[in-house]
Amino acid sequence: MKNKWIITLAAMSLAACTSAQTWIWYPGDYEIWLGNQMNNRRTERGAFFPPFWKTDSHYVVVEFSKQLNLSEPEEIFIAAEGKYNVKLDGKLQFGMPETLLLPAGRHNLNIKVWNQSTPPAIYVKGKTVNSDATWRVTYEDKEWIDESGKASDTSATIYMDAGCWNFDGATERPSQFQLMRTPHQPTSRTAQPEGGILYDFGKETFGYLTLKNLSGKGIIDIYYGESPEEAKDKVYCETLDKLQLEPGQVTDLAIRRTSPLSSSENGRTSSSSFSSSSSSENEYTLENSKAFRYVYITHEPGVQIGEVAMQYEYLPEEYRGNFRCNDEELNRIWEVGAYTMHLTTREFFIDGIKRDRWVWSGDAIQSYLMNYYLFFDSESVKRTIWLLRGKDPVTSHSNTIMDYTFYWFLSVYDYYLYSGDRQFVNQLYPRMQTMMDYVLGRTNRNGMVEGMSGDWVFVDWADGYLDKKGELSFEQVLFCRSLETMALCAGLVGDRTNQQKYEKLAAALKAKLETTFWNASKQALVHNSINGVQSDAVTRYANMFSVFFNYLSPEKQQAIKHSVLLNDSILKITTPYMRFYELEALCALGEQETVMQEMKAYWGGMLKEGATSFWEKYNPEESGTQHLSMYGRPYGKSLCHAWGASPIYLIGKYYLGVKPVKEGYKEFSITPVLGGLKWMEGSVPTPNGNIHIYMDRRTVKVRATEGKGYLTIKSRRQPKANIGTVEKIDENTWRLRIDTPEERIVTGLKD
Repeated sequence: MKNKWIITLAAMSLAACTSAQTWIWYPGDYEIWLGNQMNNRRTERGAFFPPFWKTDSHYVVVEFSKQLNLSEPEEIFIAAEGKYNVKLDGKLQFGMPETLLLPAGRHNLNIKVWNQSTPPAIYVKGKTVNSDATWRVTYEDKEWIDESGKASDTSATIYMDAGCWNFDGATERPSQFQLMRTPHQPTSRTAQPEGGILYDFGKETFGYLTLKNLSGKGIIDIYYGESPEEAKDKVYCETLDKLQLEPGQVTDLAIRRTSPLSSSENGRTSSSSFSSSSSSENEYTLENSKAFRYVYITHEPGVQIGEVAMQYEYLPEEYRGNFRCNDEELNRIWEVGAYTMHLTTREFFIDGIKRDRWVWSGDAIQSYLMNYYLFFDSESVKRTIWLLRGKDPVTSHSNTIMDYTFYWFLSVYDYYLYSGDRQFVNQLYPRMQTMMDYVLGRTNRNGMVEGMSGDWVFVDWADGYLDKKGELSFEQVLFCRSLETMALCAGLVGDRTNQQKYEKLAAALKAKLETTFWNASKQALVHNSINGVQSDAVTRYANMFSVFFNYLSPEKQQAIKHSVLLNDSILKITTPYMRFYELEALCALGEQETVMQEMKAYWGGMLKEGATSFWEKYNPEESGTQHLSMYGRPYGKSLCHAWGASPIYLIGKYYLGVKPVKEGYKEFSITPVLGGLKWMEGSVPTPNGNIHIYMDRRTVKVRATEGKGYLTIKSRRQPKANIGTVEKIDENTWRLRIDTPEERIVTGLKD
């Protein structure tokens, strides 16, 4: 069955939400509910494994209201997810009307919905009266009735603008949302000496296994693996299924659910090719999706399996960003990074597809940034931010991790800068305030944060000791940036009092960073301070963040480059998670050629190990099955992890050189750097357009279909442009204004 609303979901925006009728709900509620569905699909060796942080839920009663001014009578159609009533000008209408005739004139329309199981939502369609993001919603109307029987006006009620996505038809109910599916076949099947068959699907994938032409009676054991070693290891593979086949039915023994065998494929598909593919009698599709490349299946003698296939499950995304260059290895790194990013872009941006399948704030902020250079899917960013925040009261850090709370703050302003969506900041700001109140309530007498009871101070997975005691310089740098973010967002919503408060707190903390952590002899920020005493340890984390946050003088940034970032004696980073930031710091310092070599060595190293998606962690010094182990488990590492796709962001921002200067690319900068390449070409998406760049050693071509900005290039002589004048801004640095969509061609560059 095809669904046009699923196919176009990635392109939705608030503007589209208000252009026609659509299902609406209390903002954040649907996102939290949908996230709960996804976060609770995790299993470990067949056992249910829910998240270990506080799980919020939707409000069960929500009122939707709209003020109307009709020039003529109008009939509206009403649908709701839940039990509902309708008030027109304060008067209750009979029953739960599906249609309602609105008289001409000014009116107040109120619809109140109760739904315990899924978020209350409504759909209203008329000639001019349609449900959209301009409706106001509240979870408590605080109505009261006096002794005369008169109902009060609404009192002390906080209304929000309605939330919405792209459920634009009456039958396209939000609670029925599913990802897309298409059929995939294994590339090979190999009988194993010990019995059973190993199926290889060719590359890392995600979806539902389908067993066809089933007959007989007995137990079927299914073992999944990102490697053949994992799939064939019955004792230690991370994910598995066990089925009991009986005539005409299959019982999934993990969830104790019996289903009849079907005669056609189950699930939603993206094209008619699925329904036209050959169907088979007696087939069964497992109910829980899994990540794998290999599947090893054994069964009792009484069972016969004719064919094994899968339904690949995915979120439809348009690859709006692209990149090509003269280096085929780098091209392959970009392609695998994009595939990794797509695999981990689901209802939300998740971490890895095999093990956690959860939404983690530290993973998500990197996914957002990569997304801005690949899909520019604003709706997935907003859904993920809403889910991670949850609801008041705040009882712990995001995902229980202190640093992940700070990433959450940073992600909000990042989203505004790239998208220009101020409405989202307005909606979220109250929850930003209460989250920051929680953080400020846990500071020490120096105004700094330290790990307290219940806090997970993460920083990174490290192949070496990371002291988490005392005041960590890394945490203070993130805390300071979060306070600055709060000040910026307070300014956006017009909260001048708190803007000044956050600015003062940020300035005070920033002033303490150098005095507390800078060590002149080490020419670096030390890792931590305990009871006012600097430790001797120097790690990369605070140092690299202080560079691209521009927290230190240019001289100290250059010192850090040599004393820390290019110093092999400092504890090395072995996760793509922190390599993301390490390489960003080097790019910010103009070291694109060094970073190019590092990308090719690190991500190219994974490709040489056979990676078809990028990993949670990679240590080049390991070999063989050592690359599969993590957390003390032989296959604990995820071989498809969102933070592994870092090159997408690095290439877009620091090689193609595109970034927004003002919100929503109203103004942008383009500073392309070859970094050792002979030529490169690519596009970076903007909210409603794109910026295309071509560069070789003598020529730059730029076309921008949205916004205005500057192209900045390095050349030892003055280049020429086909449109406009190239002006000198510094020694060997030139700038060209881009203010129309015509292609600029700049020639005559000299290294």
